[in-house]
Amino acid sequence: MASFSSYQEGPIELKGKKYPAKKHALNVAKHFLTKKSSSSRSVFFVSGEAPLPIPYCDQTYPFRQNRYFYYLTGCNIPSAHVLFDLITNKLTLFLPEIDYDDVMWSGMPMSLKKAKEVFDVDEVLYESKILKKLEDYSLDKREIYSTCYKNYKESFKKFLIADDKEFLWSLDESRMIKDDYEIALMRHAAKITDNSHLAVMSALPIEKNEGHIHAEFVYHSIRQGSKFQSYDPICCSGPNCSTLHYVKNDEDLGQRKSVLIDAGAEWSNYSCDVTRCFPIDGKWSKEHREIYDTVLDMQKQAFAQIKPGVLWDDIHILAHKILIKHFLRMGIFKSQFTENEIFESAASVIFFPHGLGHLLGMDTHDVGGLPNYEDPNPMLRYLRIRRPLQEGMVVTDEPGVYFSPFLVEEGLKDPKKAEKIDLEIMQKYYEIGGVRIEDDILVTKDGAENLTGITSDADEISKIVLDGISKGRDYFHCVV
Repeated sequence: MASFSSYQEGPIELKGKKYPAKKHALNVAKHFLTKKSSSSRSVFFVSGEAPLPIPYCDQTYPFRQNRYFYYLTGCNIPSAHVLFDLITNKLTLFLPEIDYDDVMWSGMPMSLKKAKEVFDVDEVLYESKILKKLEDYSLDKREIYSTCYKNYKESFKKFLIADDKEFLWSLDESRMIKDDYEIALMRHAAKITDNSHLAVMSALPIEKNEGHIHAEFVYHSIRQGSKFQSYDPICCSGPNCSTLHYVKNDEDLGQRKSVLIDAGAEWSNYSCDVTRCFPIDGKWSKEHREIYDTVLDMQKQAFAQIKPGVLWDDIHILAHKILIKHFLRMGIFKSQFTENEIFESAASVIFFPHGLGHLLGMDTHDVGGLPNYEDPNPMLRYLRIRRPLQEGMVVTDEPGVYFSPFLVEEGLKDPKKAEKIDLEIMQKYYEIGGVRIEDDILVTKDGAENLTGITSDADEISKIVLDGISKGRDYFHCVV
């Protein structure tokens, strides 16, 4: 592991380079102009997020920059705006006016000159110049496209075409394909995430409940310079591992056997999303190892299919078929039924209810996937990508197997599913809760690259946990 300071400095290959905002604006314009109704005389205007006050309090909610705004600027300054002129290809960043009453509390904000040096834009002006710009464009019969009205001043709104489908589509299609700069940010987030997952696996002697696992991951992420998580970490143990987006993170590990941690660090607004599972005592039980090997096989075979042009639906369906083979071998599915009969009944959805993965970028569930949550097919309903893969996409490969009393009870209401399951054998797996293994995958020209470095090999994971327990007897003298 490299030193924490080396990660805090960011990707070495990006030193001296600006976030490619101008290139991104041109990408959006290129997509936008493929639409018949669009005009090369159009203008794009997007506002960043403003600090959001907490009611009845003098504090604000944690700041999260508008991702569309960030894509067009690389700027994380609150209450800023961006304008792109499709005729001149001029990109203008607008910063909020200096609030001199706030300087004593927060210091002087970035100057216009400094902002011009930092950001890849053609000019930087103060917000007071916006209204005149919008008025001039309106007088010239120019259409000004924007995102939602939520953050826009009342004086701006009458000039804007908000949430136009073709404009939003152009933004999403552009964000979906990552350039080299964005991939470097995501690689860096992945390295920090790898180290943090390794730290969690290695520190069982001081992790007595799910909250300690949560704290361990976040602590090591912050130490490496990642002050924000891509999403709230999912830290669960035993039967709690059957809840897909478990949020409590506060129960004692006690005599439970299994841990599932789904957590990812963020770097410069770009996400990482990784899930790992391990036995609390470092020793896989027969049932836990069977389910782990099932999920790992699903994930590896899915990864082998990832390349440009492949429909994500097909890879997802392959994962279900692999699950069925393993469950027949284990006896969870009754042997008198064929693999195809079980597949057609959708009985595997009881145990693998979510999609194989999703796009990843500035949002954890990133834009551009074209999901169809109204799909009548239960196997495809929650699939977040419903399109062929393209070079430059980053997707998660995250099959899972869960033994949720709720899902089982619901599934058994369907006789065609219920008859396929041996309940006596299945019940032996309830204490595991569930297993999910998740990696972040870059779709390359000829195939795929796994950006995730933390091991998913069951024997290696066991060794890491056991080594941590062994060292803990000698070195960990402070149990929180």
